[in-house]
Amino acid sequence: MGSRTPLYDAHVALGAKMVPFGGWDMPLHYGSQLDEHHAVRRNAGVFDVSHMQPVDVTGPAATPYLQTLLANDVNKLVQSGDGPGRALYSCMLNERAGVVDDLICYYLGPQRYRPVVNAATADKDLAWMQGHTAGFDVTVTRRDDLAMLAVQGPSARSLAEPLLPASIRAAAMALKPFHAAEGDGWLVGRTGYTGEDGFEIILPAADVGDLWQGLVGAGAAPCGLGARDTLRLEAGMNLYGQDMDEDTDPLAAGLGWTVAWQPAERNFIGRRALEARREAPDAPRFVGLLLEGRGVLRAHQAVLVDGAPAGEITSGGLSPPPERSLALTRVTPAAADAPATGADTRGQAGRGRAGTPPFVRNGQPKITL
Repeated sequence: MGSRTPLYDAHVALGAKMVPFGGWDMPLHYGSQLDEHHAVRRNAGVFDVSHMQPVDVTGPAATPYLQTLLANDVNKLVQSGDGPGRALYSCMLNERAGVVDDLICYYLGPQRYRPVVNAATADKDLAWMQGHTAGFDVTVTRRDDLAMLAVQGPSARSLAEPLLPASIRAAAMALKPFHAAEGDGWLVGRTGYTGEDGFEIILPAADVGDLWQGLVGAGAAPCGLGARDTLRLEAGMNLYGQDMDEDTDPLAAGLGWTVAWQPAERNFIGRRALEARREAPDAPRFVGLLLEGRGVLRAHQAVLVDGAPAGEITSGGLSPPPERSLALTRVTPAAADAPATGADTRGQAGRGRAGTPPFVRNGQPKITL
């Protein structure tokens, strides 16, 4: 039996199919993964993401510590002029430039940050973070007292509005993307993992049941891991452990945009190795692949150019109706620019089209499906 979020009994009561995921028992779906996917694209869905791990980083050296730990630069949040409440997405690298984890980091005020790391890597991440505090006046605190929901979709924020604490309601509704509002122990961020608008809400575990029931009662569909995966695939968003890991650098995972190369003197962990790969002419490229015709693209299938292997699918699956198969791939530079690309699907070569993810964003196709 895995760990359970505070909402485990609520999921079972709703008929969820529970499965192990990252050491947790989590809902895969509540009857129809397809309906849940469409609910997020057309109205709103709510996900229990309390298996994710918030971590508080505090102290006089919190900013320089995170500038060393992360490939993106948290000082951009401090210097933005917006004040506390901004967020950024970053990778945390090892010395080889492999991705220890990817995360969102919220700036909560002078000397206060809250990174949120992945469930399956939480213990490893905490050990890594605490193992790199030497020389910094900083405290790293695991927040097991908190829970987290993601409400996503075109109606998500309006459904959530009356359920937020009055003290932060107006601020939350005025948030720009990748900004957050904090109050009464809640942190409401305009972030997500579906390619739709919405909130990710971190709150005391004691309060999450009421919020869950309120959102479901207001019309947000309860959604599980299955819909979360098809939504993030359409949105071209990486999954740790599948599209990247400790042997994959962010450039090879299509995450070069998350690396802050300036200022040049910022010596973040993995920078030297990443700079060397940045200049390599044969560095792999991360592209999307849309299968033309029948078949299903799956992780680890070979990508083909003129029938010859030229890379590998890292994530793949079926997009809901019209049920086209999509994939994220890591390929050679030649394959990324090839006019015709395919994949080895069960021993047969399927013809496909390469493109730059996302496939779908805010309900609108970005690559013709």
